[in-house]
Amino acid sequence: MASSKSFSILSLLLFFASVSFCYATSRFTHHPAFPPQSSKAERLIRSLNLFPKETFNIIDSDHLHSFVPGQIVEKNFSFLAHSGPSVEDLGHHAGYYSLPHSKAARMFYFFFESRKNKNDPVVIWLTGGPGCGSELALFYENGPFHITKNLSLTWNDYGWDQASNIIFVDQPTGTGFSYSSDNSDLRHDETGVSNDLYNFLQAFFKAHPEFVKNEFYITGESYAGHYIPALASRINQNNKMKKGIHINLKGIAIGNGLTNSPIQYEIYPEFALQNGLITKNESDDISKLIPNCDKKAKACESRGGTICEDALDACEAIFDRILSIVGDLNYYDIRKKCVGPLCYDFSNVEKLLNEEKVKSALGVRKELKYVSCSRAVYDAMLQDTMRNLEVFLPGLLEDGIKMLVYNGEKDLICNWLGNLRWVNAMNWSGQKAFRASPTLKFVVDGAEAGTLNSYGPLAFLKVHDAGHMVPMDQPKAALQMLERWMGGKLMNSTLDN
Repeated sequence: MASSKSFSILSLLLFFASVSFCYATSRFTHHPAFPPQSSKAERLIRSLNLFPKETFNIIDSDHLHSFVPGQIVEKNFSFLAHSGPSVEDLGHHAGYYSLPHSKAARMFYFFFESRKNKNDPVVIWLTGGPGCGSELALFYENGPFHITKNLSLTWNDYGWDQASNIIFVDQPTGTGFSYSSDNSDLRHDETGVSNDLYNFLQAFFKAHPEFVKNEFYITGESYAGHYIPALASRINQNNKMKKGIHINLKGIAIGNGLTNSPIQYEIYPEFALQNGLITKNESDDISKLIPNCDKKAKACESRGGTICEDALDACEAIFDRILSIVGDLNYYDIRKKCVGPLCYDFSNVEKLLNEEKVKSALGVRKELKYVSCSRAVYDAMLQDTMRNLEVFLPGLLEDGIKMLVYNGEKDLICNWLGNLRWVNAMNWSGQKAFRASPTLKFVVDGAEAGTLNSYGPLAFLKVHDAGHMVPMDQPKAALQMLERWMGGKLMNSTLDN
């Protein structure tokens, strides 16, 4: 373990500017500035105004001699001024994990101990993309800090470290500060992704044995709707086979996720019509694209391979048609207009995270360039997108693993209607009882903050006045959601506690 080090926020400002997308390829094709021959990922990254010189972070092969598979190198750090709490008091860590089954891949992560009690659950947060780093969530959603307009850091009163010991990971390889010396270390499917995350967690708990007994929860949003089921299933199966360190998995929470892609693509016309974004005639016309989407999605599920990219193109045509009608609507939050190519202004990310002082404090190599959204990771996962990851979830529910699916009601991309549709369609022993469950109020500060349906280990929460990023739009409600859910009190949503 490296020696501890602190630095002042007066000169160090960290921020991350990638949106955790549901899946954003077609979301940007309506911008005429991008030539049709450009790759999907190139259109995405250029739309973000974050087009890296390298496809993903590569370190020269002479770095290979120091690569020790399975090793964690971690250091303590502080974002606070020297007059603030000590590094030891804060329990803030940043580190690299050298991935087994790779040539030289290293996974970067942040770990923030609970502000209240180290016996609080351990939560891992996975940002989507695929290929977008975890720093957006860390600084603009549920991490310990927020970034202010004058580029300083302030405490986030509703950070999830108020109720948990939380890990933020840059993954898959090539995302954020994660890197390799070999392009072959890119991952292409959820098998590779879940293997890396499982191996990381094994090493993490070995390095932090004091947290092994704590309850463990997997959370995330957007494309993490793919990552989370695969990782949870892997942990659960290995626990049952008594392989490795027992990870005390108690639940998973998917926020505005992409989980059952075919169902979620097919629901777009209905959601757009219900919210007055398109007319009935337009909805009927767009819906004619659904059979082709469904046909190719089924072929993808049975055959895999390049047919999955064909399925993605066919299903994206549905969303493209809606975008051609709604114009400058913010498709992450339909209450707003889209300002700038991303609909939110996160343009300072690479300049800030590439500050040498920042990288030094976090233990990041000087020559490493921060990659906010990796074009290579995005392309590598194209055939994964249309796979239905819901298939992993019934087994978890039958084993008593809690599952929360939550959605900001104003998100179009990963909208609540599509998520509720696949949740209702999921075949498990409690399916009928869940579908018949009463809709309860989710109350925060005496006011209805959302609606809840639940049965047994499964809960679905629709959050009012929130878009794609619920912890950013409704931070207090999001924290209370997490606390009540982990504490087994979410069913008491009509109580303002």
